[in-house]
Amino acid sequence: MPELTDKQTFSDDDALEFHSDPTPGKISMAPTKPMATQRDLSLAYSPGVAVPVLAIAEDPDKAYDYTSKGNMVAVISNGTAILGLGHLGHMASKPVMEGKSVLFKRFADVDSFDVEVKTIDPDEFVTVVKNIGDTWGGINLEDIKSPECFEIEAQLQDLLDIPVFHDDQHGTAIISTAGLINAAHIVGKKLEDLKVVLSGAGAAGLSSIALMKAAGVKAENTVICDRQGVIYKGRDNVSQWQAAHATDTPLRTLAEAMVGADVVLGLSAKGAITKEMVASMAPNPIIFAMANPDPEITPEDVKSVRSDAIMATGRSDYVNQINNVLAFPYLFRGALDVRARQINHEMKIACAHALAALAREDVPDEVAAAYRGRKLKFGPEYIIPTPFDPRLIWYIPPFIAQTAMETGVARKPIEDMDAYRISLRQRVDPSAALMQKIQASVRSGPKQRVVFAEGEEQSVIRAAWAFKQADLGTPILVGREELIRQNAAEAGLSFDELGIQIMNARVSDRNAEYVDWLYARLQRRGYLRRDVQRMINQDRNYFAAAMVARGEADCMVTGVTRNFNMALKEVRRVLDVTDRMIGLSILLAKGRTLFVADTSIHELPDAAELAEIAVKAAATVKTLGRKPRVAFLSYSTFGDPPGNRGEKVREAIRILDGMDLDFEYEGEMPPALALNSDARANYPFMRLTGDANVLVMPAIHSAAISTRLVQALGGATVIGPLLVGLEKSVQIVPLGASVSEIMTAATFAAYAEGVEVED
Repeated sequence: MPELTDKQTFSDDDALEFHSDPTPGKISMAPTKPMATQRDLSLAYSPGVAVPVLAIAEDPDKAYDYTSKGNMVAVISNGTAILGLGHLGHMASKPVMEGKSVLFKRFADVDSFDVEVKTIDPDEFVTVVKNIGDTWGGINLEDIKSPECFEIEAQLQDLLDIPVFHDDQHGTAIISTAGLINAAHIVGKKLEDLKVVLSGAGAAGLSSIALMKAAGVKAENTVICDRQGVIYKGRDNVSQWQAAHATDTPLRTLAEAMVGADVVLGLSAKGAITKEMVASMAPNPIIFAMANPDPEITPEDVKSVRSDAIMATGRSDYVNQINNVLAFPYLFRGALDVRARQINHEMKIACAHALAALAREDVPDEVAAAYRGRKLKFGPEYIIPTPFDPRLIWYIPPFIAQTAMETGVARKPIEDMDAYRISLRQRVDPSAALMQKIQASVRSGPKQRVVFAEGEEQSVIRAAWAFKQADLGTPILVGREELIRQNAAEAGLSFDELGIQIMNARVSDRNAEYVDWLYARLQRRGYLRRDVQRMINQDRNYFAAAMVARGEADCMVTGVTRNFNMALKEVRRVLDVTDRMIGLSILLAKGRTLFVADTSIHELPDAAELAEIAVKAAATVKTLGRKPRVAFLSYSTFGDPPGNRGEKVREAIRILDGMDLDFEYEGEMPPALALNSDARANYPFMRLTGDANVLVMPAIHSAAISTRLVQALGGATVIGPLLVGLEKSVQIVPLGASVSEIMTAATFAAYAEGVEVED
């Protein structure tokens, strides 16, 4: 198996399990029309399907109206240049192409399927794609080696009447050009004055330099280098695409070219750029070292010789990541929405300028919240937007669509651009973004020490390893060191490289301190000293909780080997409840993110407890960057039919009415009324200005059953219940929880410990 980067945050088994379980692959098809009745089937297939067939036969462009063509992109490869792994064959490229399809859907709500073509002959490849190309609204070429990729893209763009876009070339070009526009602005230099050097004359490098020239960089101020050195006019052994960028220069090496250069673009290999080369550059140099997984030179090495440099890489663990996902989803989104015939040069430039402009705008709180309060501000360490900036979906495509219309390649112009922006905001499912925001916040904030109480379990070990690799904090495993290391080795993990701490409760030198402290706490609750000694020495939940209580750790995860109630009782003997403790579940389904309380603590809450649950849930939801709208759910609708549980809900509303609150709430009501604006038309007195996102259940059984039922039926993800209200952040996962569930709980534990929840 090819060697992968040592920065990966998962084991090989994790990757294989992800791609195989519970269903092989990463994509599937879901019908967009109902298929419940005979009439539905008759409309979907025979005889009803004949009507659109005849319409399309008369006017092929009607395929955009009656089929999915207008929102469908093909991701096509022959596997000749897969990632950084080389030519591994067309089927080896399939996981990558599926992944690209997932990104299209995740970031821009573009449906996409992969096509792997079994040929390395460019002409044969072109023939295959030409003959099936009309199926889609656009084609994204991927992982095709240079120089064949240039020829293939150019021929297909001429032969097909839809956008054909080779992302390996143009995606990197667009993002790096956006970064260059802003970096030049920061250092006070004009694009036309920049001396630009390119290291790496492959597809991405040549496309980048071409787009930068189109944006304003002068051709005579550029120098292109490959492995043999400078590509100068008259040099032998260069392709026609490289020769197009050759310059008349006496320079022959990259080192010579970089003397006095304002910009160097690295799209070559690790180590291609040295400290000496960087030191020779002009004042305020701009260095984009974009080789992956290891850049041509690291930011640390650059900083050791230049304090005035602006640096970008292709890596997510450094500032200013040149990431193609900033471009291709939104480029195609805009192109598809005007039914563009191609993605032309002007549209690529428009995308680069739009990205540059977005980075210069004030960053909204919801983006800043992902960085734990660190205010992102346009400057040397923020020259391009972050990949998970939610504004990208509605900010970038309108520029693309507008340029397509202005350059005459749009079949269906957009008449109301403001309405288009509003529609874009509503397209993308926000559910997947939630964990990305939480992880980004944890990763960029102060690193929390998370103690994993059941540290001998292999699932816990794998979760802790992934947590550390993802740079989310410092994991501490509680258990016998020999057994932990043995189980880690069986999982193929090496703790020595990561420095994960292991604490054995039986032999810890902190035991006596923990026993004294806990005995003082419990001695008047019926516990003898020997009882407390047994707790600390033999029960990892007590030991782990004591670590948190005594400041040896910041937060805690448990629950894999014992049920929720047992784990909670043990933790509560060590840690205090600060106010109202609740279990808050997060339900992610069909484009909605719903917060459900209380799903784990209060069996039959009275009216006062329901009111407190609502206040606590709303406060927690605010810390997650959402505006809470609380609905008290019930079997009755504002007293109809009457009943005892409904009256308790009504009393809870009266209690909240007497409080000074800054969130919307309403009840009692069934789910349809809380989540469907049309259903609320019969109740004009309702105070909710939109669909509820916080659902307060009348009792624990309704809360737990409803969330588990939705999860069991499929099509939804349930996170939690998250435990809120203890003096320190503790998360209790379900019995037998998966690695993903444990890691999610650890992430939320770390996040909650760094956020103050105010009632």
